[in-house]
Amino acid sequence: MQLKYKTEDDKMNETVEVNDENMDEFLKDYAVALVDFWASWCGPCKMMEPVLEDFAREMDGKVTVGKLDVDKNPENTNKYEVSTIPTLIVFKEGEEVDRLIGAMPLDELMNRVKKHL
Repeated sequence: MQLKYKTEDDKMNETVEVNDENMDEFLKDYAVALVDFWASWCGPCKMMEPVLEDFAREMDGKVTVGKLDVDKNPENTNKYEVSTIPTLIVFKEGEEVDRLIGAMPLDELMNRVKKHL
């Protein structure tokens, strides 16, 4: 899987680039994962970028954050019936356990995801 880091020293805040080819593997590799279905042209998606960075930092080792570009990955976008972005789906052991739609503050995101740990 291709990992993306802001800097080499920032590896603990990793997010994983998820796509149609590696989604199943990603979900198998992490007990609890949050997948951000987003697009580069989406204003609310851009608003969520710093929130997700803070979330990844806070939840390091507990939840892995994946980012799936809906424009480049129609298979999983359709499979998970994502019609509004940003859509954040929480997976536990590969199964969807929660779905959050739209931009939200960090505390709301933390509260929604922590109940699945």
